[in-house]
Amino acid sequence: MSRPITDLAALESLYGEPVAASIAKEVPALTPGYRALIEASPFFVLATSGPDGLDASPRGDEPGFVRVADDRTLLIPDRRGNNRIDSLRNILADPRVGLLFLVPGLNETLRVNGRAVIDTDPALCDSFAVDGKAPKSVLVVTIETVFFQCARALLRSRLWDPAAQVPRASLPSVGSLLAEASAGREGGDAYDRSLAERIPKSLY
Repeated sequence: MSRPITDLAALESLYGEPVAASIAKEVPALTPGYRALIEASPFFVLATSGPDGLDASPRGDEPGFVRVADDRTLLIPDRRGNNRIDSLRNILADPRVGLLFLVPGLNETLRVNGRAVIDTDPALCDSFAVDGKAPKSVLVVTIETVFFQCARALLRSRLWDPAAQVPRASLPSVGSLLAEASAGREGGDAYDRSLAERIPKSLY
């Protein structure tokens, strides 16, 4: 039988007091250690909220692609994608963002909460150019809180364990996923055949 939690007091009673360290590690600006984690990270997930719902978008590039302007400001190039721009649409409506940074081989993650604006200043965008290709915009994130997350989730998932890797051929291909979701209008074998050549040419 379902027994949903419907109020804060019941929830807090179920879980008890938070561990003291989990509160102490949350600060309003980057520490030197937190900055080092961001500068070492090639990947983060950007969470946003808007009138049409929620979005969690993967963002990745070479370590250091998220530029630390100061201890309260991050600059993030909006690299080439599929032009859905779900995250950017949400930010226009609600500037609050959440960022979850991962560093390969490190079981701790870093969480940043703040507010973002979309900046199209040509000089700023050009400063993030790769192979002569600048992003169309740069997210300027003002940090409100930042803290690291303990290792339990990544240890349980064995995320960095080579023995836990799933062979790509054991799961549906990108083309078959797209064909299934679109009732055959997109995707298929031709899509898969062109993917390996198309993706490297469209990274930036």
